Amino acid sequence: MFDMKDLTRLKKLDENAPETMKAFWAFDKEAFKEGAIDVLHKQLMAVAVALTTQCPYCIELHVRAARQAGASDAMLTESAIVAAAMRAGASITHATHLFKD
Repeated sequence: MFDMKDLTRLKKLDENAPETMKAFWAFDKEAFKEGAIDVLHKQLMAVAVALTTQCPYCIELHVRAARQAGASDAMLTESAIVAAAMRAGASITHATHLFKD
């Protein structure tokens, strides 16, 4: 089901909604530019979010970009652990809704 070649079909979105997709690609590019947060840390955040949302395409793309920005195995591992903690923490905090009167 997951195949990176599927991403070639994104051009269909570009063809069918050119202005909207142009705006999306510009936003995406801007979001990952060096700013108050460097590219490496932005990509590590993206890896953690991709693991949390469980998007295999995002995981692949952002791990690759994180590696290009200098991410080590240890950094990627800690990003995965942070993602796991966030998912687990959400389950725990939402458990408070089990005890409403």
